[in-house]
Amino acid sequence: MVSAKTFLSWPVLRQASRGDALGRGPAVKSAHSDKIEARTTTADRVAKSVCPYCAVGCAQRVFVKDEKVVQIEGDPDSPISRGRLCPKGSASKNLVTSPLRLDKVRYRRPFGTEWEDLDLETAMEMIADRVVRARKDTWQEFDEKDRRVRRTLGLASLGGATLDNEENYLIKKLFTAMGAIQIENQARI
Repeated sequence: MVSAKTFLSWPVLRQASRGDALGRGPAVKSAHSDKIEARTTTADRVAKSVCPYCAVGCAQRVFVKDEKVVQIEGDPDSPISRGRLCPKGSASKNLVTSPLRLDKVRYRRPFGTEWEDLDLETAMEMIADRVVRARKDTWQEFDEKDRRVRRTLGLASLGGATLDNEENYLIKKLFTAMGAIQIENQARI
């Protein structure tokens, strides 16, 4: 048996009794939905960002509460995307907040079968040592025709699509200073 209060609170009856025939007004709201508050309204601050996925460079607004990302949305001020995001960009909050996201440096030694955790400082030192060694081992002062070239073919750079012009400029300067000649950006490819 259904009580009168439950029966009268049925959405179809509310639509008919309140003149909301299409069910787009307050007749279809429940007590629960009245209490719901958007994550964007409770955020402490909003940071501007760029979607990390493709070369389009859609702008994002990252809503932060208690130093945690609570929502990521398209930025309507962006002349590129005007607030729109593709399905991957719309789901980029999960990229940051997923419990499956790795937040440690994982390393597997040559011929190793297990991964191990490294602290960031150790990993950065390993990378720096390998860059210096690769440059030293593959350095060419002269080519086969005895022309001075001062280069290395042991280093290359392929930039990501979301790098901005300033980042690409700095990467180009760094790799050129190291003697690399194979420097490209994925956005051009």
